Amino acid sequence: MKKAVGGSGDPLATAREVLEVESRAVRDLADRLDAGFVAALELLHGCRGRVVVTGLGKSGIICKKIAATLASTGTPALFLHPAEAVHGDLGMVTTGDVVLAVSNSGETAELLQLLERIKRLGVTLISLTGNPSSTLASQSDVHLNIGVSQEACPMDLVPTASTTASLAMGDALAIALAERRGFREEDFASLHPGGRLGRLVLTVERVMHGGDALPKVSPDTLIQDAIYEMSAKRLGMTTVCDASGRLAGIVTDGDLRRLMERVPDPLRQKAGDVMTKDPVTIAASELAASALRLMEQRHITALVVVDAERRAEGVVHLHDLWRTQLV
Repeated sequence: MKKAVGGSGDPLATAREVLEVESRAVRDLADRLDAGFVAALELLHGCRGRVVVTGLGKSGIICKKIAATLASTGTPALFLHPAEAVHGDLGMVTTGDVVLAVSNSGETAELLQLLERIKRLGVTLISLTGNPSSTLASQSDVHLNIGVSQEACPMDLVPTASTTASLAMGDALAIALAERRGFREEDFASLHPGGRLGRLVLTVERVMHGGDALPKVSPDTLIQDAIYEMSAKRLGMTTVCDASGRLAGIVTDGDLRRLMERVPDPLRQKAGDVMTKDPVTIAASELAASALRLMEQRHITALVVVDAERRAEGVVHLHDLWRTQLV
């Protein structure tokens, strides 16, 4: 016989029992995964519209989180309140969508009222319920069992372990789907441009100065012309590249100061004679955070971005990273 949660009068003991019940509910889900999960995943991957996540009450709150996680990992998704759906919002569901319905009982009246419309549209229905024999489960194209043996409350009534199980299964679907889609760090960054998480996965390519903004001279360029290029591009340096675009070195403000100290007629020198050879470089696909780490380690303010053939593609400057609030 299962032991009821709480009753000891010790809040720490009760909290531990709650966590144990909820963690057991998630472990049971892991043991229960089968071909049904794979089938649900394939239906979501094949969706040509949006994933419409719907549920009522506490399940509805979980559905909002599932929809948000799907959307943030590259799958167009929205939350549909089932009660509002039957009073005019059902137009949000269109042919090509996939409906993901969550109900612990599988008999939520408002969800069952949606079944006729969903079937008429030919929309795929995936359900997460705690009752595989329920009406919702039996009418679904794929059903995932999220049933729990016990809720984490003394009365075994308050949705606790069941909502945790629903959320965990939703996360499992979202992350497996993101992996199936080949969702990458740079995709995450593009969907989270304003947040710290997005900044952490921002790539060098998105912040570098490339194309016409890339300062570039040849080894034979006179220093006076190199200074003009540096002034025009405003990065305090210029790349020095050969005829094929391969990086030979860089000329920085520091190189110019040292040149002035040791050469009587510095402006007649050539970039190839003054440049710092073999400068620190980075690939465009690297994280901007990695560029910042390199700059800090080498005590420099700019990195040249190169391709696999060491052709200069851009320059990333410390000021650019300040603007992204990485610094």
